[in-house]
Amino acid sequence: MATREPAIGIFDSGIGGLTVVQRLLEALPHEDLVYLGDTARWPYGTKSPEVITRYAHEDAAFLVEKDVKLIVVACNTVSSVALEALRARFDAPIVGVIEPGARAAVAATRNRKVGVIGTEATIASGTYTRALRTLDPALEIYTRACPLFVPLAEEGWVANEVARQTAATYLASLRQSRIDTLILGCTHYPLLTETIAAELGPDVQIVDSATATAREVVATLAAHGLARASGRGSASFFVTDVPDRFVRIGGRFLGSTIDSAVRIERA
Repeated sequence: MATREPAIGIFDSGIGGLTVVQRLLEALPHEDLVYLGDTARWPYGTKSPEVITRYAHEDAAFLVEKDVKLIVVACNTVSSVALEALRARFDAPIVGVIEPGARAAVAATRNRKVGVIGTEATIASGTYTRALRTLDPALEIYTRACPLFVPLAEEGWVANEVARQTAATYLASLRQSRIDTLILGCTHYPLLTETIAAELGPDVQIVDSATATAREVVATLAAHGLARASGRGSASFFVTDVPDRFVRIGGRFLGSTIDSAVRIERA
């Protein structure tokens, strides 16, 4: 019996990273995926940079123990705060969600006015602003923390009056700034794409970092000669808390049913 090739590892603080898994399943049907959601310590977005970095190291170490060939940091908060620390510590290629999203936004913008929404930690870190400025120093960049979008996405309140009023409040300043491109800087936010787009109008292009990240993973696998050319891939899921809620809610983020998830114990 042939030994299966190593999988791609993905981690997030909870459920939101499943939007990245969804795009990876579409782009890489031959690959096995191993996902870790640190649901016992979610959310990361309100934690200090030191705590976020410690959690990220533990998450990545779990995936390395699974002998993964590449790690995807499917969390904007960790990508903002701890990506370089992870790359310095682990040998496997590591792909975050910030740089792919920034590149997609620069390619999309016409008037060079780009908005970014995300968690408090992601926006406070300034990582998206730095990534965008590196690509185009002349960009006008407008940012807004939208913390209530996360519980709305998890509750499934993505198109009701509560969601619309929340979007109107958060996005008013971005509308006034006349951005033509908006980066969804949190993996929960794609579930609110229609509500966000309706608030900003048809002239604003929405950039989903999950799609851009999947393209980056495809390119990285090819560059390192790690892509699997054939076979049928599978996905397995691990969590750090009781898996019932993850299984129940996760299907909305993944776009398909999650049959089960394995709980791992953390010290």
